[in-house]
Amino acid sequence: MQITPSILNADFANLAGEIARIPSADWVHVDVMDNHFVPNLTFGPTMVEALSKATDVPLDAHLMIADADRHAPAYAEAGAGSVTFHVEAAAAPVRLAREIRKQGARASMALKPATPIEPYEDLLAELDMVLIMTVEPGFGGQKFLDLCLPKIRRARALMHKHGLETWLQVDGGVSLETIERCAEAGADVFVAGSAVYSADDPDAMVSALRASAASASTLP
Repeated sequence: MQITPSILNADFANLAGEIARIPSADWVHVDVMDNHFVPNLTFGPTMVEALSKATDVPLDAHLMIADADRHAPAYAEAGAGSVTFHVEAAAAPVRLAREIRKQGARASMALKPATPIEPYEDLLAELDMVLIMTVEPGFGGQKFLDLCLPKIRRARALMHKHGLETWLQVDGGVSLETIERCAEAGADVFVAGSAVYSADDPDAMVSALRASAASASTLP
């Protein structure tokens, strides 16, 4: 069970310091938004490069951007250890996943809440991780959408069907109140923003979330 705190809810004026508050995190989730694919604007590859030099915790770049085929490889070049593109914004997802891996990063594909997993069954072997969004992408602090739980189960079932060890990540409204449902459904990587950075002790919350997920997981 891996916990990936999102810095979308951190203090933007002191991101290096905010990351230092979560030393036990498995990854740091960097939400990249371009004000086109989603109605918000955040980080770019220059910020990812700066953060990669400021911390030893690997960066998980979630690209909520248009024209992912063109722009996603730059985030691997900038130092992200994992790069997630949205399949809704990728014209050639297999080629893109291979290019990201070629740059030395893990390749991940994200799906918005209304996007089904089944059409992409044959792509799963090309991916290191699949991200199931449990809110509509674009803003932090949204309420978890329980309607996404069946899709998490179906995604995990497809991975089992093909004997894949692909990670299954969830992002959106993840907290102590919702993480057990996600873990029971088959997720093993969890993005939490508000839950971590609104806590008095963010690193203690990381540990608490991991323990809750582990207690509910049905994975071997």
